[in-house]
Amino acid sequence: MKTQSQTLSPLPDGFVDQLTDIVGPAGLITDAEGLEPYLTEWRKRYRSQTELVVRPASTQETADVVKLCHDHGVTVTPQGGNTGLVGGAVAEGGIILSTTRMNAVRHVDPQTFTMTVETGCILADVQSAAADVNRLFPLSLGAEGTCTIGGNLSTNAGGIHVLRYGNARDLVLGLEVVLPDGRIWDGLRSLRKDNTGYALKHLFLGGEGTLGIITAAVLRLFPRPTARETAFCALPTVDAAISLFDRCMAGAGDVLNAFEVSNRTGVALAEHFIDAVSVPLDQPHPFYAIVEFASTGPDDGVLRGRFEQILADAMDSGDVTDAVLAETEAQTAGIWRIREGITQAQIPAGLCAKHDVTVPISDIPAFLTKAEAKIRDIQPETRLVAYGHYGDGNIHFNAVRPDTMTDDEFRPFVPTIQRAVHDVTMALNGSFSAEHGVGLMKRDDVVRYRSNVEVDMMRAVKNALDPANLMNPGKILPPV
Repeated sequence: MKTQSQTLSPLPDGFVDQLTDIVGPAGLITDAEGLEPYLTEWRKRYRSQTELVVRPASTQETADVVKLCHDHGVTVTPQGGNTGLVGGAVAEGGIILSTTRMNAVRHVDPQTFTMTVETGCILADVQSAAADVNRLFPLSLGAEGTCTIGGNLSTNAGGIHVLRYGNARDLVLGLEVVLPDGRIWDGLRSLRKDNTGYALKHLFLGGEGTLGIITAAVLRLFPRPTARETAFCALPTVDAAISLFDRCMAGAGDVLNAFEVSNRTGVALAEHFIDAVSVPLDQPHPFYAIVEFASTGPDDGVLRGRFEQILADAMDSGDVTDAVLAETEAQTAGIWRIREGITQAQIPAGLCAKHDVTVPISDIPAFLTKAEAKIRDIQPETRLVAYGHYGDGNIHFNAVRPDTMTDDEFRPFVPTIQRAVHDVTMALNGSFSAEHGVGLMKRDDVVRYRSNVEVDMMRAVKNALDPANLMNPGKILPPV
């Protein structure tokens, strides 16, 4: 686990007392036991270096805390559910500002298909509030029972429904943001059309808290599906997966809800390590796909018939060698447990060089071939897990240590593997971060792979809004 080695700068005299006046004793955490859950990020790669977590309960309290830190030159690291995967909520001094007390659903308007929520709302609670009025908030990911909507928006989270509904930034109409100097920008507009200058909200969606703290958002809602069909398919090759995706888009693109693919290694690890995972096919296959259709209108079996025909055509062509179409909600849940299990299984499997990349869908086969060849040259026995949202080009391409090595033995290979995979990705006009963000982990890649013009523009925006570099410093862009 990486930590900052230098001695922390002491907080100004009277600073804690002033914070207490703003948030009250319940809004401050200073004891070691209370601090611990906020200091270690989910993957345990980094550990925050701070002696103070502040938990404001309102936008005004957040603004007052940020203004106090601005006036005293104290850095602020915003943190939501602390489920990030790239060290974006890790503090290197200053304070952690936790948003978890700001968790109200302010307003739900089913007629306009919008809801206004505070930043600390758990994603699953946002989904439930929408469901209570027969609406859908479609953002869905593995950590949805813990992650907060503010963190989702700050990292422009993706998940399994990007193919149909878009990333987090596509689900937002308006924002309320506390700026680095403590001012509040009220952009909580629920308009579908607002063409009045720069789209300021997009500075903060994906900004990872480096330009300000999202305190509330107006979210887009959608009709709830009235019918859903889910299949688990066996595929002979990754090219067959791309062909199946093309077939689904051509035959049912308007109802294609998810298209997830994994190689055999990923599914095998899930079967081995996760008790709840059971693969509903008799024989192992090189690749698997989870395909889901969902419709919102009257159905009467039309959706299932459409799905069955597409699968039958795919089997006739050889793109699909076996398939199970769920008959019950329990079977559907069992299929999705396989997908969740692939992620979970990589923890007990051992140290892993993880990659969250995206390439054009047509280049996925070339990416897998080239990236595997690079890794085999570096460490031939590495177990490769290639899974993810192939329907939007996002691949979680992870190199798990060989069974014959310990974590410590494999650790020196990780940086070389990551650099090689990112080199292949960028050579195919891809991105080294599809949905996890940049944070602390990938900030050097921004300078390595993005053009000087692009980096200069990002630095100009950062300097304009946060010239003192007090808001989540060291994330996205490395120090000059």
